[in-house]
Amino acid sequence: MKILMLSWEYPPLSVGGLARHVEDLALAMAKTKNEVHVITRGAEDTPEYEILSGVHIHRFQPYPVSTPDFLTWSLQLNIKMLEFIMRLIQVEGSFDIVHAHDWLAAFAGTAIKHAYQIPLIATIHATEAGRNHGLHNDQQRYISSIEWWLTYEAWKVIVCSKHMRTELKNIFNVPEDKLEIIPNGVDVDKFKSLEVDQGFKKRFAADYEKIVFFVGRLVQEKGVQVLIQSAPTILRAYPNAKFIIAGKGPMSEELKYRVKIMGLEEKVYFAGYIDDETRNKLYSTASVAVFPSLYEPFGIVALEGMAAKTPVVVSDVGGLSEIITHGVDGLKAYPGNANSLANNIIRLLTDEVYAAQIEKKASQLVRTYDWNTIAADTLDIYSKVLDEYRRSPWKQSNTFGRVWDFALSKMNSREKSSGMEYEKSGGTGSSHENERYDLVNYRIASHNRGEGGE
Repeated sequence: MKILMLSWEYPPLSVGGLARHVEDLALAMAKTKNEVHVITRGAEDTPEYEILSGVHIHRFQPYPVSTPDFLTWSLQLNIKMLEFIMRLIQVEGSFDIVHAHDWLAAFAGTAIKHAYQIPLIATIHATEAGRNHGLHNDQQRYISSIEWWLTYEAWKVIVCSKHMRTELKNIFNVPEDKLEIIPNGVDVDKFKSLEVDQGFKKRFAADYEKIVFFVGRLVQEKGVQVLIQSAPTILRAYPNAKFIIAGKGPMSEELKYRVKIMGLEEKVYFAGYIDDETRNKLYSTASVAVFPSLYEPFGIVALEGMAAKTPVVVSDVGGLSEIITHGVDGLKAYPGNANSLANNIIRLLTDEVYAAQIEKKASQLVRTYDWNTIAADTLDIYSKVLDEYRRSPWKQSNTFGRVWDFALSKMNSREKSSGMEYEKSGGTGSSHENERYDLVNYRIASHNRGEGGE
């Protein structure tokens, strides 16, 4: 298959987990005999086109136009993406499947679907209603309507967990047979070959301190505020704990202010944005990885912690709840409950034997979340959709359209050549006229048959 994948973010431009998901999925697909093209936004220092590990990466830059808000910017992004894809199809030819990731690629994906009659697959990584625990303003309602529209236009909708399947059924009334669950994954080998130098930990904590590590966007739904609220209780039980918070987001300054007024500046370190290598080293160095999300469709971060052989504590919410079995391969806290979160973290910090048992079970579980298997399952959905598409009236109408275009081009060329002969011979042209109307009548008759007539 020739696959066109649309994503508004892709490494090195990463905002959240979507970029990593698309990259890992594309890389795993490229190991097969399928041809994978990713269309994404780039920057001045990123190449417009490159092939990395078999993946064709096409990057474009949004229009250099000032926009009043994020929604306007996203519309311009889709127009530029669509323009870029149209030029690509002129050079590369058409694609078998177009796969749009989240609402920020909805307009471009749907336009390509209808313009070129290519089956559209959509992956919904999260919903606006879920992120905000409802829809509270016009912007949120607008984004939610685009998400619904994308699920409506898609042939199949892929979600990462049972929680997300239920969410889409309840919010958008997506039919059961249109939804497919394929979990996220993690590359365990990246952590196997990781080498952490002796001085690395000193950049973040003292040798005697145990690191409690969080990585993610600093937004309300990730629950970092709950972790900070739990810190005094944890420090009373285990004074040698050190909290490392990695990531950036709109809550950054508010969280730092909370830490300051709580007198925790020496015990809480904001690392800001960190690259993948630093992130993986911090996982390996930490004693506990904590993800206290209030909303989490899946939670790749939990798999990363497991792959690094670091015990994890998560909120009992969404996809995180489906990954972790409490007391077996991780611990689960009540969502938004600082005392519950603190008690679970304290258990792992103070009982090393118990933490080792959790770590062992988790390292076995994480191997089942393999990207090669995930890619194979996704390709299987593509194949089934293509089979349905080829047998569908939509495909037949597309085939007829191409036949008519070819026939008309032939008719035009015949008109030109016959017209020249007519002028030279001075004849009546009756033979040419009969040929022309035979072709037109054939087209009309064939179209009627395609519509069910005789």
